[in-house]
Amino acid sequence: MDSQFGLMNVWNQGDFVTKAVAVLLVGMSLASWIVIIIKALDVIKYKRLAKHSQDFWHSEDFATALNKLGKDDSNPFRALALEGREAAAHHRNTKAHLHDALDVSDWITRALRNGIDAFTARLQTGLAILASVGSTAPFIGLFGTVWGIYHALMSISSAGQATIDKVAGPIGEALIMTALGLAVAIPAVLGYNALVRGNKFVLTKLNSFAHDLHAYFVTGARVQSGGGDAIVVPLKKG
Repeated sequence: MDSQFGLMNVWNQGDFVTKAVAVLLVGMSLASWIVIIIKALDVIKYKRLAKHSQDFWHSEDFATALNKLGKDDSNPFRALALEGREAAAHHRNTKAHLHDALDVSDWITRALRNGIDAFTARLQTGLAILASVGSTAPFIGLFGTVWGIYHALMSISSAGQATIDKVAGPIGEALIMTALGLAVAIPAVLGYNALVRGNKFVLTKLNSFAHDLHAYFVTGARVQSGGGDAIVVPLKKG
């Protein structure tokens, strides 16, 4: 850092393009780390909620089961249970509407699917930033390297000195931009893949919970598979 060649020398000797590339890469790195941290905390939270969602079915009635999911409106399992209850009540109590052409099973399926789709969109918010950073940061760093090499060669040519010590320093300095681009891209790609896996786990649990909710609102019981046969777990409506 304090030698003749290094990051500070690249910044001090760089022109507007070099500094703009460095600032852009640093900004992309900060953005990707912010997204990774926020989304990772969300995934951890939703995984914890998914584990507690099984407590919903160990209740005597729906009201008690709903209370076990807490009062947090951001809980997707609670929101899905409310969506299903409202859809069932709406179909049962409302007449002379277009949804009368749908039976209660299709109507509740539609409501639950809309709830899952809305949560999926919220869950995937920010992942596009990581995908963009992971795919573009190496090329932005490479652009900075090419630009730096070009100016280094032009300086060497104008000075008329082409010894190895005069060439290796500026060229090696220009390669720092490529290394910086890779340092930005690699965490973004790894974070994106980890978050996608975490989101997939949460959505799998949510879809399973929605399947049980659908069975409950249509038949009055939760349907599980066990030993190849259907197991009906009754839950009183309340």
